[in-house]
Amino acid sequence: MADPPHREPPERRSGNADWNRAERDETETQRLDRNWNSLLQELRVVQTGVQVLTGFLLTLPFHDGFEELGGALRVVYLVTVSFAVGAAILLAAPVALHRALFRQHQLALVVNRAHYLSFAGLTLLGLALSGAITVVFGATAGPVPPVVAGVCTLVLFSMAWIVLPLTARATTPSPGDDRR
Repeated sequence: MADPPHREPPERRSGNADWNRAERDETETQRLDRNWNSLLQELRVVQTGVQVLTGFLLTLPFHDGFEELGGALRVVYLVTVSFAVGAAILLAAPVALHRALFRQHQLALVVNRAHYLSFAGLTLLGLALSGAITVVFGATAGPVPPVVAGVCTLVLFSMAWIVLPLTARATTPSPGDDRR
């Protein structure tokens, strides 16, 4: 039978458990508590930014000059608002998950699912930032600069938030791996 979806493969799980016991003198529950606290700290860092961005985008149509945005920029704006709202929802979802499973002894499940929700939320936040910069440049700088600014932001976000972390993860030996 396959491992439950909230667990790492046995070989990685045992390597982590052995490393945590040896290096941190930490039980599995202590490790999960530490991971949950780390995740919450990371969410606190991005939560204010996503809330400010979403609030700004939601009020934009009520400002003078919004009606002057062309059809393409309005589409980019609507997609961007959708990404920002989606990011806000996904980045707050770990709290709802924790509340739903509170006192159910499912911390491993909560930490694992919250990890994926956070990663998806960060992805939508990066897309929302790319769209927001495209709308701002489009409203102020003509037809070419918004495309350049949006693509540059998308590339920077992709490199810094996706490619670099996943490359680091793929090239970093697991705990207990002899390749160090």
